[in-house]
Amino acid sequence: VVTAEFGWQSAALTNRQLVAERLDTVRPQLAGLAETRIGPLTSLMGEILHIALQAGGETTPAALRTLADYTLRPRLLALPGVAQVTVIGGRARQIEVHPDLARLQLNQLGVGALAETLRSYGSNTGIGYATGGGQEIALRSLSPPERLDDIAQLAVAWRGSGPLRLGQVATVSEGEPLRRGDAGLNGAPSVILAIQKQPGVDSLALTRAVEAAVAAVALPADVTQQSVFRQAGFIAESLGTVREALLLGIAVVAAVLLAFLTGWRPTLVSLAVIPVSLLGALLVLQAFGESINTMTLGGLAIAIGELVDDAVVAVENSTRRLRESHLLATPLDALTVIARATVEVRGGILYATLLVVLVFVPLFALPGIEGRLFRPLGLAYIAAILASLVAALTLTPILSYYAFSGPRAAAVQERRWLTALKQRYAQRLQRLLLRPLPVFIAAGLLLLAAGIALVLLPRSFLPPFNERTLTINLLLAPGVSLEASSQVGLAAERLLLGVPEVGSVARRTGRAEGDEHAEGVHYSELDVLLTASGRARPEVLAAIRAALAVLPAKTLVSQPITHRLDHLLSGVRAPLVVKIAGDDLAALRATAQQVETRLRGIEGLADVQAEAQILVPQLTVQVEARRAAEYGTTPARVQQQLAQLAVGERLATLVEGEQRVPLVLRLPQDTLAAETLGELRIDTPAGTVPLAWLGTFQPAAGPNQVLRENRQRRLAVFAFADGE
Repeated sequence: VVTAEFGWQSAALTNRQLVAERLDTVRPQLAGLAETRIGPLTSLMGEILHIALQAGGETTPAALRTLADYTLRPRLLALPGVAQVTVIGGRARQIEVHPDLARLQLNQLGVGALAETLRSYGSNTGIGYATGGGQEIALRSLSPPERLDDIAQLAVAWRGSGPLRLGQVATVSEGEPLRRGDAGLNGAPSVILAIQKQPGVDSLALTRAVEAAVAAVALPADVTQQSVFRQAGFIAESLGTVREALLLGIAVVAAVLLAFLTGWRPTLVSLAVIPVSLLGALLVLQAFGESINTMTLGGLAIAIGELVDDAVVAVENSTRRLRESHLLATPLDALTVIARATVEVRGGILYATLLVVLVFVPLFALPGIEGRLFRPLGLAYIAAILASLVAALTLTPILSYYAFSGPRAAAVQERRWLTALKQRYAQRLQRLLLRPLPVFIAAGLLLLAAGIALVLLPRSFLPPFNERTLTINLLLAPGVSLEASSQVGLAAERLLLGVPEVGSVARRTGRAEGDEHAEGVHYSELDVLLTASGRARPEVLAAIRAALAVLPAKTLVSQPITHRLDHLLSGVRAPLVVKIAGDDLAALRATAQQVETRLRGIEGLADVQAEAQILVPQLTVQVEARRAAEYGTTPARVQQQLAQLAVGERLATLVEGEQRVPLVLRLPQDTLAAETLGELRIDTPAGTVPLAWLGTFQPAAGPNQVLRENRQRRLAVFAFADGE
């Protein structure tokens, strides 16, 4: 997987075109087995939903995978806004032809004869038109139905007086492609679909559409489906929390205004600014292409307490001037008094508002993902504050006129306790003005204390989320088989279900077919749904770590959205990452070990790990050109045939309704042992010969994965907070 990063202001479609052009230039240099393609237009944060399918009766793993691949996946990809659907788990179907090398040699045939017999089997073709009786009739050649017996009856050669059939020199059976991933749910096998959305699509609306599409599918009676990761739940809960904060803020502001202003009329006039300011801010957000999300609502929630400031100043000054005018022998017109009072405080309101706005302007200078996150918050806040300024200078005077004009002007009296409080404040202020030194000393001490607190306060990019779901990574030693890794993953599921707060556990081991996130089979990711309990979150995390400590694996505990945000920021799914770059892998490992040791000594860090870039066993087959020439072949042909037998070659595609089933020629996986690989028969012009006659076998060690960044080898050491 190659990842290219572009600036935020660049056009995604233009970027994809540039990448496609560069791929065309390097494609001839790639190995024949490498197929290059550009991933879907989505992102890590675009993964909105994981749906697990589980069978509890007659439905086989192959049937469950077929249901996901050919029923659910096409239906979900057809939904507007869905970018990608990957499927992991179960057993994907393919028809496998396993050659019997001994029988082939006995009949003086090679594997190439089987490949020619099977190539393009099952294809449907048009063969032109026929005419007759003034009509034109389309001619079609249809493939036979998909039956294993029919394939076994194919003629490979003619021997004596009859055909030599495929079933006489090979075995035809249903199998599965080479698996690099598996899935489980609550300690039992399952199939998991991961749905990713396109940029700019409403996550909540798309999630509802996906769930409705899945619910509309008639599943077998013994098959159940469950959402094991649902980003919409966190978004909806966050929006609900911010909405509650907005309503609570309005209620608190109303209570304070009612307590300090002179009656309910001034309170209502001041509160009228809040809905007008919020509506104005929403119009600004729409003009800038923003949506109603957690960040924009957060900006409005922060501004709630300040939205009424300008209006309160205008209303309070207007009521004070109305009281003074009422005491005159000839009171002035209420409209004149309110207009003069508003103009009187206009300059102070304007300057104070602009100073508050300037505090949030630096948010727009933040680069990268930080700017993308916080600019909507700053825009919403500034738009609301400026809207409140306009409302205080235009709407508030008009409402004040209708609320306080005529006989109501005499009723605008200041509360007695507030008058007494002002008098005491004036007395205290007079004494402090006579002796200002203690005030300066106290202010200086407070400023010093604030500076010390600023230095000592912990720092983080974002506040800790409470997603009610955990993402746990299990890392086994590289080189482990998928079956062994999956067994450890199943054990982890069952151990986690023993923790009282764990509601469900979904697991993905390795990598799904077509998934652009490359992970080895030693890697498992578990989505753990937590339920409410009386224990604190750090205690729950400690219990989970203790439950998994018995496994022969390293564990990393995070949260789904936090997990993905960390990956966006650094390319590694952890909040604290130390990247070490260089060309000498041994030196990188030694430095990483030193960094890991130092990080483990820092209090508050947990799950400190270094990336597993180690040497794993390999068996190198070196085909010698001189030996190959003795049998009339070349190293390239030998390598091609070896790959055909070991990995398999897709020779045809069988159509069964909506399904597409590959027809593959390969040796059975259980026959590919390192000890007997030299006995493998290879076709040459001089006949079939053992592979050992054509080359040498050399045990070796190679890296389990190669990670590079900016054209250099890279090794990362990462860590998480311990939750406390």
